[in-house]
Amino acid sequence: MVSIDLMDFETRAIHEGQEPDPATGAIITPIYQTSTFVQESVGEHKGFDYARVNNPTRTALQRCLASLESAQHGIAFSSGLGATTTIMHLVDPGERVVLIADVYGGVYRMTSQVYEPKGYRFDYLPAADFANLGDHLDDNTRIVWVESPSNPLLNIVDIRAAADAAHAAGALLVVDNTFATPYLQRPLELGADIVVHSTTKYLGGHSDVIGGFAATSDPTIAERLYFLQKSLGAVPGPFDCWLVLRGIKTLALRMEKHCENAMAIAVWLQRNAGVEHVYYPGLPTHPGHAIAARQMRDFGGMVSFLAESPEEAAELVTRTKLFQLAESLGGVESLIEIPARMTHASTASAPFAAPPNLVRLSVGIESTEDLILDLEHALKPAAVRA
Repeated sequence: MVSIDLMDFETRAIHEGQEPDPATGAIITPIYQTSTFVQESVGEHKGFDYARVNNPTRTALQRCLASLESAQHGIAFSSGLGATTTIMHLVDPGERVVLIADVYGGVYRMTSQVYEPKGYRFDYLPAADFANLGDHLDDNTRIVWVESPSNPLLNIVDIRAAADAAHAAGALLVVDNTFATPYLQRPLELGADIVVHSTTKYLGGHSDVIGGFAATSDPTIAERLYFLQKSLGAVPGPFDCWLVLRGIKTLALRMEKHCENAMAIAVWLQRNAGVEHVYYPGLPTHPGHAIAARQMRDFGGMVSFLAESPEEAAELVTRTKLFQLAESLGGVESLIEIPARMTHASTASAPFAAPPNLVRLSVGIESTEDLILDLEHALKPAAVRA
């Protein structure tokens, strides 16, 4: 039989780390809902001693996701921000972190309001400036933090070039791969040192779990992250791990439909008179299209666009029926939101605040035609809708 390490992504998503339960033959990894494990004698056990340190369900998830990200090590967390907070413990006060400017609002809130007051340094670099990233780094830069595609403007960063620039400065490159997922993009293969996810989103895929994940192939980084996972305690429960394991079994199939729907909607939005601009890396007009085409399998399920005004944006997000007004993304159902007032409200006073008329779509896997009809109704002038 061919080694599972050599098998395709879809096969590993279903089988890696998920052998039938040796006790019962159960084909699905059990939920090991226990806080502790009986030891045969002091220090002698079956690989598990206390559930904050490790748990068999979590181990299965970590093995599977590490394989999908082409990583040697995977570390699961209680949320995406739990993973981010833990990674930030690789940085000491006084050291510098350079982040893409349109970073997720929760990350900006954490860096600006929690870590900066403690003496950490953060600089936020517009995506266009990543073409000359090396000019913005110095010997005190510890981490370069990238989202590609970014949230919410769908900017694209050349990950391989960013890795080269970061390493030349003695820094680590961390890539938040939440929007792309490992099915569409694998940053470690492009030179990144750490890849991070909110497993709440596409990996879980069903809007029913909160979780985070980090992966690396560097043994020194991995050892430190495992230690921090145990010491800081931002660990996921076994049921949450089980839900993410269930979700990633269908990740490849779901991402194909997410991408298909998103492309169709982006093209349709470009033709709509009520839309000022469409942000989607799959469009040839997108400034990062060529890079995205090179480093991604497809272009993802997120689309953003500018409405005619902030007032119209606020109105139209309440007029959709299938696109539900809610924060988060990556579920099978479609969501709509205004970043400036919702997911990125924390950046309101920043120079890179989200435009007030920006609308973000998390395009689900419903019928393409139904989703377009829903947006068509919402974007029509009131007199026409009546």
